[in-house]
Amino acid sequence: MDLGIRGKKALVCAASKGLGFGCAEALAGEGVDLVINARGEGPLAAAAEDLRTRFGVEVTAVAGDITTEAGREKVLEALGGSADILVNNAGGPPPGMWTDWGRDDFIAAVDANMLSPIALIQALVPGMMERGWGRVVNITSMAVKAPIPVLGLSNSARAGLTGFVAGTSRQVAGRGVTINNLLPGVHDTDRAVALDAGAAKAAGISSEQARARREASIPVGRYGTREEFGAMCAFLCSDKAGFIVGQNILLDGGQVNLTL
Repeated sequence: MDLGIRGKKALVCAASKGLGFGCAEALAGEGVDLVINARGEGPLAAAAEDLRTRFGVEVTAVAGDITTEAGREKVLEALGGSADILVNNAGGPPPGMWTDWGRDDFIAAVDANMLSPIALIQALVPGMMERGWGRVVNITSMAVKAPIPVLGLSNSARAGLTGFVAGTSRQVAGRGVTINNLLPGVHDTDRAVALDAGAAKAAGISSEQARARREASIPVGRYGTREEFGAMCAFLCSDKAGFIVGQNILLDGGQVNLTL
């Protein structure tokens, strides 16, 4: 299927590896030119070169922390102030229990996983509206629909972003701009490895055993892949998805047990 986005320009955040890289990879495969961002300069440069080599698209790598104002300014400068597609993504806050967190912990989580994507939406969506076409995909978490106790900081911040998108997406859809959220379950990424390690330590078992336990809780019996996730992201960014507005789409292998 031709997704109709060849020659568009996209910003993909936290794109040196994991789900962000999966999204960048899928978009590059559709002929989309990219500005990609991550904090680590070396892995980001390697990812950019890989995408250029395999797909023949323009890829600009901008190293910096997208959750800071300075990091966002660098990325927006590299874009020339405009993009057709925005994929918001940032690493989640650390796990813990509700008794562990104070005000500063919540402020940091909200800054990273709510206010930073909102800032990029506010910076780029007006231009999309003027041109009559745009796509925004926010990578959030299945915890938005089914809160995970040890990820209370993430539950809170990502739920806030979800509320913002619910209202804003309906206000901009008439100008050809769609905003939607992708809610990953457990995917085979560094984040999953770290969470498995934490669960293993708490339970006194190996990381392999912790992973096997979690895989058993997923109806498909395995972790998701970055390629699967990227493909859904690319579809939401496509010309074919112009009637999908303000949705929260689970990619969780059936783990969240909901009727609606």
